[in-house]
Amino acid sequence: MAGGLKEGFVRLMQYLQDPQHVARFQQLCGVRGTDTRDKLSNGVPGTRHGDVQNGGGDATRRRPAEAETDREKRNNSLANGAAGENMRARDGDDAQGSAVKPLRRNSLTGDVGQEFIIENKFLFYLFTLGTELGNELFYISFFPFFMWNVDAYVSRRLVVVWVWVMYLGQCTKDVIRWPRPASPPVVKVEMFYNSEYSMPSTHAMSGTAIPLCLFLLTYGRWEYPLLLGLSLAISWCVLVCLSRIYMGMHSILDIIAGFLYSLLIVVVFSPALEIIDTFNCTHRYAPLIIISLHVGLGLFSFTLDTWSTSRGDTAQILGSGAGIALASHVNYHLGLLPDPPASMLPLQPPSFTLGLIGLCLLRFLLGVLILLATRAVMKALTIPLVCWLFGIPSGDVRKARQHMEVELPYRYIVYGTVGLNALFLVPFLFAQVGLL
Repeated sequence: MAGGLKEGFVRLMQYLQDPQHVARFQQLCGVRGTDTRDKLSNGVPGTRHGDVQNGGGDATRRRPAEAETDREKRNNSLANGAAGENMRARDGDDAQGSAVKPLRRNSLTGDVGQEFIIENKFLFYLFTLGTELGNELFYISFFPFFMWNVDAYVSRRLVVVWVWVMYLGQCTKDVIRWPRPASPPVVKVEMFYNSEYSMPSTHAMSGTAIPLCLFLLTYGRWEYPLLLGLSLAISWCVLVCLSRIYMGMHSILDIIAGFLYSLLIVVVFSPALEIIDTFNCTHRYAPLIIISLHVGLGLFSFTLDTWSTSRGDTAQILGSGAGIALASHVNYHLGLLPDPPASMLPLQPPSFTLGLIGLCLLRFLLGVLILLATRAVMKALTIPLVCWLFGIPSGDVRKARQHMEVELPYRYIVYGTVGLNALFLVPFLFAQVGLL
């Protein structure tokens, strides 16, 4: 009985991990590859998930590209030999849709990937929006906007959850080390994260934790309809999760695991948010412990595997979290962005007037300019300095950043400063000029 259940569970996991399901979902949404190997993949004997082919999972980290197996050589030879016969059909396909390159080249390999055809532009833009909800541009926009215009109390605690979810997710990837879905049959609509491991999906984790915690932290504190909050949280989560399958970055199993893992982390850490936030704000040794803890976590994560984009992402997340936690401590002692007393709860959403909208946009634009300037200045200063300290050539920045000695302090210092300025310096300047 137990053996049968185990075999059934293994079969289910293999079924959910099958890249053919990802490819079918992409085809259903109007995504088709122009590479002839996409057309041949289903007919090539022995093709399985995890094989290293053009644009496939994580070739640069699993084995060198030149270490090609005999079977792969035969498959590639077959695909190249069939290219001439399929060129005319492919040209006809291109006329029916828009042939485009993958979103953003891979920052590790520089690979831009194969072209593909988009037959449903609405879904392409919708899922591009969904996947951006888990990228740096969103984080550097959403969290500051919420801090400056809505509720600093909620944003501080939301960042704590985000840091733990993303850190644990990235570390788990480097322990499990599953590759991205094989391509073909999957079309790589996005290439930027293709060099990372796949299980679990950290986009699905953040896309679950952020809207869920945003709802849990604001409902009862702010007055708004329960159904509205739940609908927005669920829609946000579903959009992000489906976007990762659409982009060809994750299997169905990766998404489900990321969703459930995120729920587990939220359940475990939610009761501790009050303790963590109070400690960050009030404890006399909080700054020292915050810096030590985040640096220690970063050093540990860098020992799990070789360099990849996930190494930098982990340090960036930890640095941002440390900076915001330090700013919480400074703000508390300066009386900046004080939390409203319990007697004022629940808070009433303000009326949306042109004046309020203009003020919020002005804060946002000025604040983002300060953060972008902070990042640019700190980046220009940090990388050469760290390279000089460790004797690493700084001529090729990409190669230099593949060294842990460069990437960890660079990301940590730059984004730690960005986080500190987001919650302390920008509100402080706003208060001085009457914008707060």
